[in-house]
Amino acid sequence: MSALIPGTDPVQIGVARASVAAPRSRLGERIRQLRVARGLTQSELAGDRFSKQYMSGIERGATRPSEETLGWLADRLGVDRRFLELGLPPDDWARTESMIARAEAAAEAHECESALSLLAEVSSRLSSGDAVELELRARLAEGWARLYVGEPLNALKLFERAYEISTGVEFSELDRADALFRLGCARYKLSSVTTALALFTNALTLAESSGVPCDRLRSLILGWRSRCYRRQRDWPAAQEDAERALELAEALNDSRALADAEFQGSIIAERQGRWVLARSYAERAKMHYEAIGDRLNVGRLLNNLGGLTFLLGNPDEARAYLKKAFVAALDVGSQADAAQAVSSLAQVNLRTGNSELAEDQARQALELLKGSNDFLDEVGNSELVLGRALLNQDRLDEAEEHFAAAEDAFTQLSSASHRAAAWTARGDLAVRRGDKDSAVVLYQRAIDALQDFRF
Repeated sequence: MSALIPGTDPVQIGVARASVAAPRSRLGERIRQLRVARGLTQSELAGDRFSKQYMSGIERGATRPSEETLGWLADRLGVDRRFLELGLPPDDWARTESMIARAEAAAEAHECESALSLLAEVSSRLSSGDAVELELRARLAEGWARLYVGEPLNALKLFERAYEISTGVEFSELDRADALFRLGCARYKLSSVTTALALFTNALTLAESSGVPCDRLRSLILGWRSRCYRRQRDWPAAQEDAERALELAEALNDSRALADAEFQGSIIAERQGRWVLARSYAERAKMHYEAIGDRLNVGRLLNNLGGLTFLLGNPDEARAYLKKAFVAALDVGSQADAAQAVSSLAQVNLRTGNSELAEDQARQALELLKGSNDFLDEVGNSELVLGRALLNQDRLDEAEEHFAAAEDAFTQLSSASHRAAAWTARGDLAVRRGDKDSAVVLYQRAIDALQDFRF
């Protein structure tokens, strides 16, 4: 959405995970440990069947034993062949994989606490460092859940570990692309937009060169890269990526991919002032999210539809949308999204002349956002609305305090257009104080930032 009604992006869970290679993680190391535990040399383990050099190659990971050889080695070492392959006893592998699958499904349904609870037990099962295929899935799932419960730094560490795992010989370019993509998401949430953009570009290159069908992952990468271009105000690039993401989603006929892509298209169209098109995208995205039962994103669409409806000249209908967005956010337990809806209501009331109510609602939004470090845009917007509401009530010193807080939040966000909005507000305050020289400097600073923040 525009600066008038702060925009919200879809929560994108359920990234297509690449199929990993046959589970042979750390096979050579397991064979070496078992051999040593049994007091055997490489020559003794090889017997008359292989040379010592061949056994050394297997243990170093330079040689892959055949299925027949793997079975023979398992017999010699007194273990189940599947243990050598998996790094866990077969029953443990099956139970752990089942728990990870349930955690992935919980994250996709936005039941992040449930996902984290399952993954805590998984972590204890994988503490030995074996079964890296399962560890990769577990780290990606836990990082994704933590990203959406407001822990982007913890998510970043998990994704870094996942990428480290994915560089092993057991994994494909598509696995690495998935890990890089999620690293980019964490960096974006931490406002490291330039780094996120590079990660998304590298992930897309890997995915496209993998030779494996991965349209779902490519669609998601393009959608998130579009966000980076939006933040950098590169509208042609943002629009191109959003359109490519939508084309891939349409080819897949995937409701979630379609919803995510249309959500992005709506935000970009709105930022370009194409409000009717933006509303059309938003309505279709909302329909797709409703079809898959994604209540969180339905609420976010209600918020954005409220903003678009106001921009199209219907404040009463806009308020109705925003009140529904507030209720939807509370229903799914998202205080941050509830705050966004309240902040949007505050902006509507500010623009329609009810500064006292706008002040109360902006303060409520800030209270709800307290401690939400990954919602700097919304914090800044709420501070800006509060400052303008106070300015309209001639409480100039208080207004200045909140304009400064808005600028600080926008500076951390690394968004020139958002900072320009804060400078414009400070310019208006300088005019009210009769300091025209300061006002001119602030307005020029906003113009130089090429502000497109409509306030």
